[in-house]
Amino acid sequence: MKTRRLFRGAAAATCGALLLAGCSAGNPGTSSATAGPVTTTWPDPGAGLQGVTLTLWMSTQTAAMADNVIKSFEAKTGAKINKVVIPDVYETNAPTKLATGAKPDLATWQPTGSMLALLKPSTALQSLDGAPWLAKQTPAIQKLGLVNGHHYAAFVNVPSVLGVFYNKSVFQKAGITSPPKNFNELLADAQKIKAKGVAPFFGAAGDQWPTQWWPQVLLAEASKKGLWERVSQNKEKFTDPEILGAVRQFQDMVKQGLFNKDDKTSKYTESGPALLKGEAAMVLQLTSFASLMQSTADTATIDREIGWFPISKDGNIATSVPGGDNALVAFKTGDPKREAGARQFLRFWLETYYPDYVKAAGTVSIEPAVPTPPGVPEVVKQATAALDDAAGSMQQNAAVNPDFYVNLANMVNGTMTPEQVTSTTQSQFAQLAQALGIQGF
Repeated sequence: MKTRRLFRGAAAATCGALLLAGCSAGNPGTSSATAGPVTTTWPDPGAGLQGVTLTLWMSTQTAAMADNVIKSFEAKTGAKINKVVIPDVYETNAPTKLATGAKPDLATWQPTGSMLALLKPSTALQSLDGAPWLAKQTPAIQKLGLVNGHHYAAFVNVPSVLGVFYNKSVFQKAGITSPPKNFNELLADAQKIKAKGVAPFFGAAGDQWPTQWWPQVLLAEASKKGLWERVSQNKEKFTDPEILGAVRQFQDMVKQGLFNKDDKTSKYTESGPALLKGEAAMVLQLTSFASLMQSTADTATIDREIGWFPISKDGNIATSVPGGDNALVAFKTGDPKREAGARQFLRFWLETYYPDYVKAAGTVSIEPAVPTPPGVPEVVKQATAALDDAAGSMQQNAAVNPDFYVNLANMVNGTMTPEQVTSTTQSQFAQLAQALGIQGF
């Protein structure tokens, strides 16, 4: 698996930049040049495109992801793909370029409700409803990348889910013979591990962003019951008992010493080696955490030493968090030939070239007819299977994405209380929602 990165922040800056962008008129299912509905055509993936140049924006982390696809597409069609790598932070700098009037034909983008909403998809993006590849993908994927019932994201990689990676030997030495069946059992196991002198969990508050996962898994059941939709309608707040209770639970875990002693300063990159060495028993992370472990261990070692299970407050529900390398969006540029060319490129990637792409990437296939190649760790396969019943994360289901993780990291460092974390996050959420004109704010 290639190293993957989740878009993690700069929400206010992103929103502000996008509000300055002049989005073209149009609606889902209509062209950018007409006001009436038109039938979207899906050009043959190998059709000739001589003289057509498509611009593709990518982040530094996804810069090489499409290289082989591009090379093959250009050779087959005669088209030219102008790949533009936007420097970090992509989720801030890409919208800033859009605000200047620049517009690509295609771009990698985090396919969550909050991030897609920032692009004003009904006017700025091509609707991908009816795309030929959709029916070939797993049902779980077909339900993602939607805004107001319309598809705007073309998934090329399987989305990450949140779950617990654990060291099998540490569990065995602590007398734990099976994964916990709910959060209370998880905490009981953590105490057994702590009694053996091992850190139950490896945090990485020095990087801030991993802190947000603990409250989110505690909210999985609530998410399935519409929590983030209610928050997006201003019918429920971060300061209300549900989310506040999850934040308090996380703080209790920190106070009980269930994390590594250097949690306040430790980094994400340290968590993989710590788990493999048994210096920590568990890491709550995205599926892409396996890529970090693969940088220091082979698949056989990971399969032998590391297990995985989903966790939630009352059971074993995973939480879905699509990342920035999972999908592409196609922009409305006003040029029908280029817009059709963008759709053709997506078809080529997800139909003609997809078996080769999956094999080269060494990743789980999101098309049942295309086999997952050898060498993918078992924990990745298990996490992918959990996607079918996963709850949506805040990033996936909420209308906007506040800097929840920054406030939680401050709490870990002792500078904010749970009440201050939720109050500040609610204020940020409302500010972003107001800026986007979301009703109820």
